[in-house]
Formats: sequence, structure tokens, C-alpha cells
Amino acid sequence: MAATTGSWCLCELLRFFYSLFLPGLIVCGALCVCLVLVLCGIRLMLQRKKMSLSTSKNGRKQLVIAFFHPYCNAGGGGERVLWCALRALQKKYPEAVYIIYTGDVNVTGQQILEGAFRRFNIRLIHPVKFVFLKKRYLVEDSRYPHFTLLGQSLGSIVLGWEALMQYVPDVYIDSMGYAFTFPLFKYVGGCRIGSYVHYPTISTDMLSVVKNQSVGFNNAAFITRNPFLSKVKLIYYYLFAFLYGLVGSCSDVVMVNSSWTLNHILALWKVGHCTNIVYPPCDVQTFLDIPLNEKQKTPGHLLVSIGQFRPEKDHSLQIRAFAKLLCKKTAESPSLLKLILIGGCRNKEDELRVNQLRRLSEDLGVQEHVEFKINIPFEELKNYLSEATIGLHTMWNEHFGIGVVECMAAGTIILAHNSGGPKLDIVIPHEGDITGFLAETEDGYAETMAHILSLSAEKRLQIRKNARASVSRFSDQEFEVTFLSSVEKLFK
Repeated sequence: MAATTGSWCLCELLRFFYSLFLPGLIVCGALCVCLVLVLCGIRLMLQRKKMSLSTSKNGRKQLVIAFFHPYCNAGGGGERVLWCALRALQKKYPEAVYIIYTGDVNVTGQQILEGAFRRFNIRLIHPVKFVFLKKRYLVEDSRYPHFTLLGQSLGSIVLGWEALMQYVPDVYIDSMGYAFTFPLFKYVGGCRIGSYVHYPTISTDMLSVVKNQSVGFNNAAFITRNPFLSKVKLIYYYLFAFLYGLVGSCSDVVMVNSSWTLNHILALWKVGHCTNIVYPPCDVQTFLDIPLNEKQKTPGHLLVSIGQFRPEKDHSLQIRAFAKLLCKKTAESPSLLKLILIGGCRNKEDELRVNQLRRLSEDLGVQEHVEFKINIPFEELKNYLSEATIGLHTMWNEHFGIGVVECMAAGTIILAHNSGGPKLDIVIPHEGDITGFLAETEDGYAETMAHILSLSAEKRLQIRKNARASVSRFSDQEFEVTFLSSVEKLFK
């Protein structure tokens, strides 16, 4: 009797849960089916749109190759990769249609191309179409004071949707690091996906900074002081890293710019079968034209920094270290030392950052020795490098460091951060000889700068020669060969 009662109770309980959850399951199933149908309908519409846009006047279908680069009018190393990649593809596939998705709505396409020539000495050999995106503000870091990585990534999906609705390519190449757009273009747009990764959106180093409760530009002091907030942020970072790995694995071809980036992408995306190192193109040959001799165009010594005015570049470290150097050189005419900070400003936040750096130099009393050169033409950049004795770089875990290579090619003795690409790929011995210097702290930078300036002209000349001999592997020609070899799979 007890067993019968128990069975009856179990049956009634199952009926209760069945009646409770069945309507929900039916609704969820219906929603999933509707979503799949909607996505299929959108994909069919996009495929038809693609056919109409990619058909030439003679009726033949043209291959459409698109680059997603919302800041293509900026003047950093990432933009140099974009223009060199486009030029290489146009040489090999001249009949294709080339698209650039950009958010630079305040300039024309012609002005963007003229800017690329002025800053990088690069001209494209065939036309390129610009698709201007109005929602670039959704990927601005200033829009997300909290959960910045997630906010920018979700914003990039909306920006990618805007791009896809305007023009549907056959091949989609993300050249700025917006991996969350990959599933959209692959599964909705039906595109083959390529990516050139300059810097992983999240890395194991970032996880370790939060785990160790260390202060950094991406880890505020108030979080490091609170164990609970640190744990919450660590969980958030791990969840984001998981999602980043999922979307990254949608790539058909992955190119990374250094050994450091390779290690992180392999750990996060797990797509080693289609991942290659493609060193970014550095205009080595142009800088090799600068005569190799002791800099004598100006009295004293110039110290030059090249890099966009972004927080991670840590220009403040350069100014503080330079101030300490001036204190060390009190007996040796510090008035003959000058620091020139050269870089690009992308937006008002970067301009504000430059103003803060100006105030820092005033607070340290070195404003007479520090100059800022913003968005200057290529020839002016070359002139400064031809006169400089030391090239400074201070970014922790710089993914590669095109500016570092340019300094070495120009015959400027490099002093870079002892991490990332400069440490693993660039400022390494050439045939057993020293090619430059590495440092980490203010005192380390100041002491190393003083050491370089104390060297004899003959010793500095030998270091310059070693550095020049080592950078040929970063030339435009080498980039074209490795880039075209890597993306070949996208065109089969």
C-alpha cells in the first residue's frame, strides 16, 4: 500500500512539473525556431545583396575583400599594417573590390588616402571603397567607465551589424582586434574570416595583474585595495576570456604580430592550425637612407619617443625618467638635452591625455626640455629620428613595437621596455652583438639613458650598426610575403 501511494505521489509530482514547465519549453522552442528562421532570412537577403553589389559591369562576379578598421585615419602602427596589407592584396588580386569599414565620418575617403601617404609614405595601386559607420562611439572606451572590455565588445557587434547591412563581403579581415564581430560576419554574412591580432583584448598577463591585486592602467587602485572587488573582477575577466576564446575560434586565418601575442592567442583561441606570426611592416628601407654617423645636426642630444598617445604607452614614465636624467646630468649641461614625444591623437580623450602630460612636465619643472609633436608628416618624423641619439619606448608588454624598429633602422639607439615584443622579438642580440637596451622602472630608464650618453661616439656607432643589421626581417617586403602566404587559404 505504501509503495502504491509513493508511486502515485511521484506521478502527481511529475505531472505538476510537466504542466508547470511544458508551456515554457514550448515557448522557448518556438522562439528558437523563429530566431533561426529570421537569421536564415537575413542571411538569404544579404547573399542576394552581395550578388547585386559584387557583379561588375560585364556581368562577372567580383571578389569583395573588406577590412574592419574603425580608426583607419589614425597614425599608429596598426594603420600601417592596414595600408600595407591592402597594397599587397591589390598586387596579387587586382580584380577584387576592396572595402574599408571606418568610423572616420569627419573626413572623406580621399583625405584618408592622402593621410596614409603623408604619414606612412604608402599609396594604393587600385581604388578602395570606404563604408562610413556612424556608431563608432559604441567602441570608445570612455563610454564604459566600468566593464569596459565587455561594453566595447558588445558595442563592436552593433558596429559590425551596421557595417554588414551596408556592404556584404566575401572575405572579412579584422585588422583592429574586434573579435566579437567574427560570428556575425561568418554565420550571418557567410564570409570567410581573417584576423590580424596586434594585441589580445584580454591576456593572461591582465588576469595576473588582477589576481595579484597590482595597480595598472586597467586595474584601478580602489579595486586592488578591496579583496571582494578584486575577486569579482577576476571572475568577470575569466568569463570574458572564455567568450573571447569562443568568438576568436571562428577565424579561418589568424595572423599575430609577435611571439608574445602568439602565446596568448594560442592559449585563448586554441586555433594553432591556422595561426601564424606575421611581423608588422616597418618602413625599414626609408630609414636606412639616414646616414649612420654621430648625430651632429643639433648641439647636445635629442631623445625621441614614437607612439600614439594612449594610456598603455605610459608616456608619463618617459617624462618622469627624463626628469631624473636631468638631475643626474646637472654637471654636464642638462640644457643640451631635449625629449621629443611624437605620436597620433585619435580623439578628444587622447588630446586630453597630451594636456595632462604637458602639466606633468610643468610640475616636474622640465617643460623647457619637453616638446610634443602630434600627427606630424612622415618626413618630419624622419628628420627627428635622423637627429636623435636615443629612442624611448615605455609600454609594458607592448605587443610588437613598430616605433622600436623604426628607431633602430634610423640609427637611433633604442631604450625599450623589458617585456613583450621588444624583449622577445626586436631588441635581441644580432650575431651575438648588442642592438639596444631594455629597462622597466623610472630609475632604470634614467640610469640607462645616462649610460648611453656616456658611451663614446665609436661605441654608439657600433650599436647602431648592429641594430640596423638586425631589422631587415621587419621590412615591407618580408611582410608582403608572409601576409599573402597566410591569407591564401581565404581565397581558395
